Amino acid sequence: MTTAPTRPVPGFLPGLSVSYGRPARDGAVLDLFTSWARRAPHAPALIDGELILSYGELDRLADDLAARLAGHVRPGDLVGLCLDHSAALVAATVAVARLGAVHLPLGPRPGERRLRAVAEQLRPACLIGDPALLPPAHRDGTHLPITAPGATGVVAAFAKDAGADGPGSDGPGANSLRTDRPRAVRAPKGTQYTVLTSGSTGLPKAVAVGQTALGALLAWYRDLTGLGPGDRHSLLIGVSFDPHLMELWAGLTSGAALCVAPDAVRWDPAALTDWWRTTGITVGVLPTPLAEPVLDRPWPAGLVLRHLTVGGDRLRRGPGPDVTAVVHNAYGPAEATVTTTVHSMAPGADHGTDAPPIGRPIPGAIVLVTDESGRPLPRGEAGELRIGGQGLAIGYLDAGLTAERFVSAPDDLDGTDRVYRTGDRVLMRADGVLEFLGRLDDQVKVSGVRIEPAEVEAALERDPRVRRAAVVARPAPVGGAQLLAFAQLAEGVGSAGVTGAELLEAVRPWLPGQAVPGVLRLVDGFPLDANGKIDRAALLKAAEAEAQQGVERTAAPGPDTAATPTERTVLRICADLLGRADLAPSENFLDAGGTSVTAARLLAAFEEECGVRLRAPMLLRQPDLRAVARLIDERRPGAAAG
Repeated sequence: MTTAPTRPVPGFLPGLSVSYGRPARDGAVLDLFTSWARRAPHAPALIDGELILSYGELDRLADDLAARLAGHVRPGDLVGLCLDHSAALVAATVAVARLGAVHLPLGPRPGERRLRAVAEQLRPACLIGDPALLPPAHRDGTHLPITAPGATGVVAAFAKDAGADGPGSDGPGANSLRTDRPRAVRAPKGTQYTVLTSGSTGLPKAVAVGQTALGALLAWYRDLTGLGPGDRHSLLIGVSFDPHLMELWAGLTSGAALCVAPDAVRWDPAALTDWWRTTGITVGVLPTPLAEPVLDRPWPAGLVLRHLTVGGDRLRRGPGPDVTAVVHNAYGPAEATVTTTVHSMAPGADHGTDAPPIGRPIPGAIVLVTDESGRPLPRGEAGELRIGGQGLAIGYLDAGLTAERFVSAPDDLDGTDRVYRTGDRVLMRADGVLEFLGRLDDQVKVSGVRIEPAEVEAALERDPRVRRAAVVARPAPVGGAQLLAFAQLAEGVGSAGVTGAELLEAVRPWLPGQAVPGVLRLVDGFPLDANGKIDRAALLKAAEAEAQQGVERTAAPGPDTAATPTERTVLRICADLLGRADLAPSENFLDAGGTSVTAARLLAAFEEECGVRLRAPMLLRQPDLRAVARLIDERRPGAAAG
């Protein structure tokens, strides 16, 4: 479906909050990669450190893998990729597309219990990854070794109950893997990939995105950035995060080279920009929490980066006048294929100090701001953002969930018969530009990932030691949100033998890393509001008061107070970044709620205040904050510890 450009909307009064993107260009996905492999077989397709794969080599690698899986994976089957950025990941992505199967990106460590729940819920045809990290049914099932540069021990794993005869069997049941799988979830026809988003039931929701929608997105992105042969595009976004699909396929469909980002650069803004320079990155994508500290620093000289697309959370500041790349502030839920609107900021201009808007719809997208009944509001009034047009996902792999969020469009809306209710509160200005105001429901963004607090609560309550849990989001000092958990222990479980840290450690296998609360406090009971519901505001207020009391109790010298000026500096910086007034020098940075976002800002703060530049791996290897302070003292030029 191709929508019309911006124009008056039939049946609506002028000045309503409805906006159309330009007509979308139809775009191929797999066929464009195959075309580049034939036209430019020797051009670099993937660069991972010293490894360089040409388009021809990657094409053959994907063909070999597709041939291995053929007969065991059907069109429409889900294939879960439990891989990090690598040649194996890219080749497997292409191979799955060649088979007409559906790519389900899960990442290298999605959490053991979470992965088991996903496998039981969706029953993918196979999982590709390290067998030691796969659910028991796949770990103990039939394995096909995957051959790719740097892929040691990677297999395509078929669940043990998938059939009596495994892949490679010549017996009469050789194809039973694809015919006898009970309750297998099959994606709708035309689905290119499926990604998981947070669900309020405690289990993630699977969003099915079609090839047409992805192709149109990629065509727009190539036009926006001018991406083509000779360019180098970063491959950095987390594998389970849907913008990863945009950056991967954008490179492969444009003749550009995909460059795998080392792990260290995902934590360290200085290391990231150094890598951009040494690798010659010309086009890149960053999650908002990492982009902000990059934009906070002076823009490095010598970069060839032309375009930087930022998304995943609210961007709180625009680029400074020293930034030499065009910065695109992109907005879009997974249910609308990565990006729906964009606001582009040219280099060298004054973009003010306010949060940039999220812009106007991209080609093929229709956006409208509505009241609770779904009718468009006048421009300038805040309401819920609903999205229609070519970029809409097919839906969830659950008809009931699809019916809740993908609803009929207003009768007089031209160009789309359904819209997706985002739950985001926005305002459309008189000029048609959208401003993001926040959420209408309990869902929050943590490090750029949408989290349902109810999913975290359900995961905590799986622990038999927990009677009831509540999760509260509060503004994080570095922007976005920070999760705090409160747990009431089950009858007969003594608080003396259980700590919040132990409960958090137990819940990690059930949740993506961003959904694990930074702090868990044990409570005897929960305050209730007038409606008999947990009063989360009261919980948060009590927690802040308790933290302040902890600071007052530890102000006097003692075994767990800062003993040196550097320790006091480290403790102050960490406490500010983590929102933990009661932080002690004996605590570990990650266990205290540290993330990649806070690590990036922490390293920048150490460099500014202490004159010492640490790398992320150094920071993360330290057992506690006292050891971090010692490391800083050791690295001060000509300075003694203390």
